[in-house]
Amino acid sequence: MSLQQKLPTNWEERENLRIKGQFWTPAWVADAMVSYAIAGGFRKLFDPAVGAGAFFLAAKRVSLQTGIPLTLSGTEVDPEALYEAKRWGLTDVDLSAVQLRDFVLNPPQISLTATVANPPYIRHHRLDSIVKSKLKLLCQKITGFTIDGRAGLHVYFLLNALSMLHQDGRLAFIMPADTVEGVFAKKLWTWITQHYCLDAVVTFAPEATPFPGVDTNALIFFIRKAEPKQHFFWVRCRSQHPSDLKEWVLSDFLCLTNTTLDIHNRTLEEAMKTGLSRPPSIVSDATYRLGMYARIMRGVATGSNEFFFLTRQQARDLAIPSSFLRPALGRTRDIPEDVVTDKTVEDAEQSGRPTLLLNLDGRPIESFPSPIQEYLAKGIEQGLPSLALIKQRKPWYKMETRTVPPFLFAYLGRRNARFIRNEAKIIPLTSFLCVYPRHQDKHTMNALWSVLSHPETVRNLVLVGKSYGAGAIKVEPRALEKLPLPDAVVEASGLSRCNQYTLGL
Repeated sequence: MSLQQKLPTNWEERENLRIKGQFWTPAWVADAMVSYAIAGGFRKLFDPAVGAGAFFLAAKRVSLQTGIPLTLSGTEVDPEALYEAKRWGLTDVDLSAVQLRDFVLNPPQISLTATVANPPYIRHHRLDSIVKSKLKLLCQKITGFTIDGRAGLHVYFLLNALSMLHQDGRLAFIMPADTVEGVFAKKLWTWITQHYCLDAVVTFAPEATPFPGVDTNALIFFIRKAEPKQHFFWVRCRSQHPSDLKEWVLSDFLCLTNTTLDIHNRTLEEAMKTGLSRPPSIVSDATYRLGMYARIMRGVATGSNEFFFLTRQQARDLAIPSSFLRPALGRTRDIPEDVVTDKTVEDAEQSGRPTLLLNLDGRPIESFPSPIQEYLAKGIEQGLPSLALIKQRKPWYKMETRTVPPFLFAYLGRRNARFIRNEAKIIPLTSFLCVYPRHQDKHTMNALWSVLSHPETVRNLVLVGKSYGAGAIKVEPRALEKLPLPDAVVEASGLSRCNQYTLGL
């Protein structure tokens, strides 16, 4: 049976995996990661999160291929995972040096020559406050500083494993892209690349993703405890080839003629500026950026779409006056084209989608018409005023205000991220960002739209966004303002001659 286990389709089974952070590594990836230890001449392999034994099985395969024996050891917190490892073919002898202990909070007192892992992907909101406090102290002990509390558990696996590496020891970790894209990333990777040698970063095209169906973009990091160097290999796997990546790693990154790998020799300085998950940038010093021409805000966060975002039929049934309603859309799939028109809104209504935002100001409840008073009373009964986002508003029912944005940006969805022209004058919810041109004369608006809708502009989104599974990206408002606009596209549109260019970022 192949090691590459399909992810569960049952929601509860998949959620249980998320809670444990367990997403098991396919054979072709595990083989390549284990090969990093062999290429460095090491024979003792340590896995801090053994799980179902993907890397132990890979070690046995690669040992058989190369004739080089490997000694296996590791840690694991979940006994059930080790039973699963035996189902995949590992023996009691294979697992005899695995300790049931927490590698991060109760690590073994050993020095590691070669460590390989797919650490549990447990995001910060699944960690309790006590664990978070311990992780903060661990980071302080290892690095001399703390990082933002939004770092997931996998980040601390990386830090602890690095701190335990023997001189010239090697580490191969496969981790989500948020490891290099999160708010903590610059501080973290500045420290790592100043104290360790980054040999290579491996990324995957959507069709080559190691974890289909998982909403994250995986990266492999190959790091040595050695003098830092200013260049490293950045690789993109174009397909799930069973041997190309492994053979390249086994050659110690000397074989550069693989057909399914795009291999770049990058400078650390450029990559740190562009982002380790992103392809090499040739526009890091772009002449034009979106923030020169527009300001960006997120869409409206209602705190409870079920209550504040209504279908037209709900609004009729509740007898809410139209003066308290604004046309709105909440999902990227409600706008299938790159222009939102009145027909777009009508089609959403016909599909039973909510298209009206309950837009109340801060007047006392008794000042509203009786239908609204009655509806707000239901909201109080449902406990809405105590919800996290809503309780920050004074009063709780006062809605965020947005002027109608001429352009929207769909920043995360199953369709590729894109700009949308807002001809229907809708108010977007948080699935969209609002794009407000700094000047709204007809010439500037048309020129800006021709730039935003150009394929070269859309391709540049990867340079400022956070990457997720299946090629999806998410771009935050401030990051979108830094979007490089292609010189030739801007100049051809006439936008470069518009007076807002002089404003700068």
